[in-house]
Amino acid sequence: QLQLVESGGGLVQPGGSLRLSCAASGFTLDYYAVGWFRQAPGKEREVVSYIRGSDDSTYYADSVKGRVTIARDYSKNTVYLQMTSLEPEDTALYYCAAGYYYSDLLSGDAEFWGQGTQVTVSS
Repeated sequence: QLQLVESGGGLVQPGGSLRLSCAASGFTLDYYAVGWFRQAPGKEREVVSYIRGSDDSTYYADSVKGRVTIARDYSKNTVYLQMTSLEPEDTALYYCAAGYYYSDLLSGDAEFWGQGTQVTVSS
């Protein structure tokens, strides 16, 4: 079965850290652009970060820049999102997607989407 599975979410206090994982099964993430998105209740989905398939160059939304790092582990067929200095505003359902091009991620036309992992930042 071809799928993306996210993990690593949870409840964390403000200022804390989490590492989210996006693992692919049934296919290899090599050469795919992989993005992380989030959606909070009552808000639109927003892109948090992505890593391109062509050269592993990265993008970060202004809201997370300096606090988040995206990285690909080819040996584990997984893309990680390391988040630090978490704020209550980071509370959302986080999910990953994989597409042939990063533009596919931004347009919503990614080939694969995960089901999401909840991140809650609260004291």
